[in-house]
Amino acid sequence: MIQFENPFAFLLLFLIPVLYFLRYIKFLSRISFSLVLSDWEGESFKWKKKSRIVISIIVKLCLLATYVCVIIALASPVIRHHKKIFSSRGADILFVLDVSPSMASIDIAGMNRLEAAKTAIKKIAASDEGDCFGLVEVAKEAAMVVPLTMDRDVFFNKLSTVAVGELGDGTALGLGLSAAIYHLEHSSSKSKCIVLITDGENNAGSVHPNTAARLAMQKDIALFVLGVGTKGTVPLEYTDPQTGKFYSGFFESNYDSSSLMNIAQESDGKFYEVETIQALIQAFSSISKRENVAQTYNIKNEDKTVYYYFIMLAFILVSIAWFLKRLVLQEVL
Repeated sequence: MIQFENPFAFLLLFLIPVLYFLRYIKFLSRISFSLVLSDWEGESFKWKKKSRIVISIIVKLCLLATYVCVIIALASPVIRHHKKIFSSRGADILFVLDVSPSMASIDIAGMNRLEAAKTAIKKIAASDEGDCFGLVEVAKEAAMVVPLTMDRDVFFNKLSTVAVGELGDGTALGLGLSAAIYHLEHSSSKSKCIVLITDGENNAGSVHPNTAARLAMQKDIALFVLGVGTKGTVPLEYTDPQTGKFYSGFFESNYDSSSLMNIAQESDGKFYEVETIQALIQAFSSISKRENVAQTYNIKNEDKTVYYYFIMLAFILVSIAWFLKRLVLQEVL
């Protein structure tokens, strides 16, 4: 929102109609002499080109716009942003994101499952300002990618680099949940939750996901499980980040939703079966509302001065006026 720190400068705009009125009544007029100029045959010179009239009008408009820009600059325009400074902790939410090759299946709004999940995560993280978000990747192995943070730029930048196949072929859901629990158990937030996003069953790792789910409940950590993707034959495309080899073909998608539902039930959580991007966003929205924490915050105004843009514009306009007046019309400015 643009505001002006010195709005009284706009009073100088009233000089424009005053000067034009004084020119109209010829109180302020140029000194001129009547001269009769004619060629050798006795015919007077005439201003034959209408383009000169148009250019002359453009010059006057440029000078008028220059004056207006200078007045706006004197008014000290600023772009004001209102930023919330939270004085209490919101919810701590850790996403455990499956990056196994099957997540490259293209069956959600023209995107593969991983890209659809990343899109929905960005949307919910952008809307929940006071919450902390973190990210765990899981495939054959599990890794903490982004520890809990309120810095959305850091979170979004790292999320955008997440790719299929980074942690091998397989799905160690238990390891991913264990990594998330380890980072959440000492959190002081009133609301701690894990959001597991996967399209497959546990087939790797040394920790059973049901065991990890029961541990989450013991640590007072809520667990939500999202099974993403459709069932049947779906196209699959991805480039292995480790070898650079491109894979393209069809994948027989038939994950066991009952096993994912059992994981959620073991922690007294909730299971969502998601086949569309809308359903994915709705699931995240439902989780956000359920884990909402009332917070206190202050409003901080951040101002960015922009007067120099109008100074630059005024300089450009007066340069155009000088060029047209001096070099095109060949008159004195």
